[in-house]
Amino acid sequence: MIRIVLPVHLRTLARVDDEVKLAVAHPVTQRAILDALEASYPMLRGTIRDQTTQRRRVLVRFFCCGEDFSHETPDTPLPVAVANGTEPFFIVGAMAGG
Repeated sequence: MIRIVLPVHLRTLARVDDEVKLAVAHPVTQRAILDALEASYPMLRGTIRDQTTQRRRVLVRFFCCGEDFSHETPDTPLPVAVANGTEPFFIVGAMAGG
């Protein structure tokens, strides 16, 4: 099971209290995780990535094992610790302003 940590506003939208746990087929990639997340929680479609282009929304970041994976390609395999459920996949709303 993959562990996914969502920002508070997406947890509220999905009506979950804590991290989400989903079965994801190997290889575990950003695309595979987001496909499984949107299939289980259809209300999240379009909030994390654009529905037409499937590209990550600009103010959304992905973190694994303390590293920013936001600019990796969607089909890049994620670390083994995420794939085996030891470490969570973090979806974070980026801060903007100036």
